[in-house]
Amino acid sequence: VDDEKHQDEVRTRVREGGSRPTPVIDRFWFKSVYFPEPGGVLFELATEGPGFAVDEDPQHLGESLVLPPWLKPERASIEAVLPRLTMPASEKISAQDR
Repeated sequence: VDDEKHQDEVRTRVREGGSRPTPVIDRFWFKSVYFPEPGGVLFELATEGPGFAVDEDPQHLGESLVLPPWLKPERASIEAVLPRLTMPASEKISAQDR
């Protein structure tokens, strides 16, 4: 959704429709609300902002592991269990090609 106001409006409609949405959860890059849809699938309603550029240069998004502030103290243990990913230089996509 565009912003927190729109998210709150949708959250209210979901609640009025009989579902039980979670409180708003701050994910640092966006804010989320979760609720089960009638088939039982958990649905996430996330805001557009503030966005991933809040703590990372937009020209370099995805080039390194960026953690929210509350996980930064756990960086070493998180990195220890992540698989190493490599991508040949010839396969990199430039900003102009996107």
